[in-house]
Amino acid sequence: MLIYDLDFPTLTNLLKEWDEPAYRAKQVWQGLYQHLYNSPEQFTTLSKPLREKMKTLDFAGMTPTLVQDSKDKQTRKTLFKLPDGHLIESVLMRYDPDSSATHGRRTLCISTQAGCAMGCVFCATGQMGFSRHLSSGEIVAQVMYYANLLHQEDLAVTNIVLMGMGEPFHNYDNTMAAIDRLNDADGYNFGARRFTISTVGLVPAIRRFADERRQVNLAISLHATDDKSRTEMMPINKRYKIAEILEACQYYVTQTSRRVTFEWALIHGVNDTPEVAKKLASLLRGLMCHVNAIPLNPTAGYEGEATSKERALIFKETLEQAGIPCTIRMRRGTDIQAGCGQLAGTVSSSK
Repeated sequence: MLIYDLDFPTLTNLLKEWDEPAYRAKQVWQGLYQHLYNSPEQFTTLSKPLREKMKTLDFAGMTPTLVQDSKDKQTRKTLFKLPDGHLIESVLMRYDPDSSATHGRRTLCISTQAGCAMGCVFCATGQMGFSRHLSSGEIVAQVMYYANLLHQEDLAVTNIVLMGMGEPFHNYDNTMAAIDRLNDADGYNFGARRFTISTVGLVPAIRRFADERRQVNLAISLHATDDKSRTEMMPINKRYKIAEILEACQYYVTQTSRRVTFEWALIHGVNDTPEVAKKLASLLRGLMCHVNAIPLNPTAGYEGEATSKERALIFKETLEQAGIPCTIRMRRGTDIQAGCGQLAGTVSSSK
């Protein structure tokens, strides 16, 4: 049993079954999430018999198999092997602490599935197909692995994006349970507004998310302004058309008073023209939103190429002239296939 799969009530019940007093649950919880203990031996405030019982629990959930650092040392990708043999990847991105724009952020890109069922043609994870959902504890374990790593440098995680392998809203319950566990005020206490969930646009899940009125940030992978083009890139568009997605986004804004981010992979000659930017601005007008554009990251299974810096700037300026705020995101870790859309969870792709 993976200890990170236990929420606080379940942990409390387990300790009760072990004939331990109720207050022990809080000690274990705080040891895990505040002190970042990752082995029973570190819980020195607990009795030796209890520490022995805790050895029956799994404190890792996955094995780091391959670690790669980008040339600029700002991005680290870790390939994890799960107990059943499936492979997933997670990424730590560091941002220059001397930069006034980023204030030394340390962002984790976390996976929610082994593989992905959405089949987006420009995404390495989509190209590999779906294997299985990750448990809530397996999602949490990725965060705690990097939290421990940073703790050794007297640093901490500042942001978590659920943008790694998989579609978070396809694994809705486990993803939200993981966020709740990490957000717990008596534990890791990671602020809800420092999480971002990225979805291809699963409309029922967006509406459910809106009804829960969470403070977690929502990002929608859009990438096209008409259904024909989007369906060619993102097969899920056959089921949930652009108009339905935008209606769900408006519902989200109404319910939460929070803006939506639209992610846009800029593909040369496909969706990076001023004409496309004008059409996108028309679609988004009146919606409290922001566009995050990034030149396409290359993958082996897709022939499209990244837009140029000049074309990206014209795209951004065209949107902003129409009243839609836009940021051109910096590509990170592409030399180790750690960028958006490049995670594949295979040893061969990580060499």
